[in-house]
Amino acid sequence: MNNSKIKLIAYWVTTILGPASFVIGGTLHVMRHPQAVSALAHLGYPAYFAVILGVFKLLGAMAVVLPGFPRLKEWAYAGFTFALTGAAASHLLAGDGPAAIAGPLVFLVLVAASYLLRPLSRRLPVGSTNRGVSL
Repeated sequence: MNNSKIKLIAYWVTTILGPASFVIGGTLHVMRHPQAVSALAHLGYPAYFAVILGVFKLLGAMAVVLPGFPRLKEWAYAGFTFALTGAAASHLLAGDGPAAIAGPLVFLVLVAASYLLRPLSRRLPVGSTNRGVSL
């Protein structure tokens, strides 16, 4: 197997385990599953935050997995980074143990690997500007 094929396989494995896994959590949040709402309450967040968080998780997972829209993918990866670092910090500040803090950080590593392994077709073109709103 050549390096580009190995890199593509690694990209899809990390994408399915990282960003695409947000589909599960997003669905549980949108459905206001009791365990999801309880976990958010433990961290000090209101119940309605579950739906907001869930919608953004689902939209982010779709943006990363579907072809096209490289700028939207950049935003989705940034959102995952904010969500996961925020989750780790929330667990730390809630006094949770190392396992609860490490969980989001493990997913953050998967998200970072997915981001770094993206094929060229899923990246912004080299030299693109940050001006405008083109997706």
